[in-house]
Amino acid sequence: MSDFSLPSQPSLLGRARQLNIAGLVSFSTVDWPGKIVASVFCQGCPWRCVYCQNCEILDFLVPGAVPFAELEELLGRRQGLLDGVVFSGGEALAQAAIIPAARWVKSQGFQVGLHAAGAYPTRLQEMLAAGLLDWVGLDIKALPADYRQVTGVAGAHKAFTCLDAVLSRGIDYEVRLTVYPGHPGKVVDLARDLAARGVKNFALQQARELGASPDFQAQAQGWDSQVKTWAKEIEDLGFEKFSFRPA
Repeated sequence: MSDFSLPSQPSLLGRARQLNIAGLVSFSTVDWPGKIVASVFCQGCPWRCVYCQNCEILDFLVPGAVPFAELEELLGRRQGLLDGVVFSGGEALAQAAIIPAARWVKSQGFQVGLHAAGAYPTRLQEMLAAGLLDWVGLDIKALPADYRQVTGVAGAHKAFTCLDAVLSRGIDYEVRLTVYPGHPGKVVDLARDLAARGVKNFALQQARELGASPDFQAQAQGWDSQVKTWAKEIEDLGFEKFSFRPA
């Protein structure tokens, strides 16, 4: 009889610990509207949006600064005090370990939220199908023809596939558009298109310089007035919930 045995599969927690984490915020009231959460910022993103507020964590090759054990310890102390965990980035869906990480968080009795840029529809669909997400904040950055101008790469079809996936599942969500000087515009047209697609919860966000590249400028002559005008026109479109977040 052979004494050869197959290696055991890594545990759920062992697979979750493979998540490359750039940062951890232990208490947030802004990353998931209406919830008190811990926010996990995952390392790496394939897109290069000019206004990105987390530009220092875009490189996939940079090792994580925070071990998953810190999240384990935090959740152990915050049972009954936190509603859940939001995985953000970078782009959390870029890492396969996001799935066991979310599953482990759920197993500890917490809800799971996700910030997604829309670059990984297959992994998003997998998480939705598995019931691992309670809320998604999805960025829709421009009309399809203008996506490359914002992100630096083609990707509109992926983002709108992600949108369809979120809307089809009936979970809580927020679709967000961030505008900045130099944005391709057509902002109200995009909002109207999203409403026609069935979006009920929409937010218009004004980009800020905090955390962005030193080359990024969040202000220009007449910019604040322009964004306020867009916000008023979008509000008149009749979304069930519309949020405007000025700089």
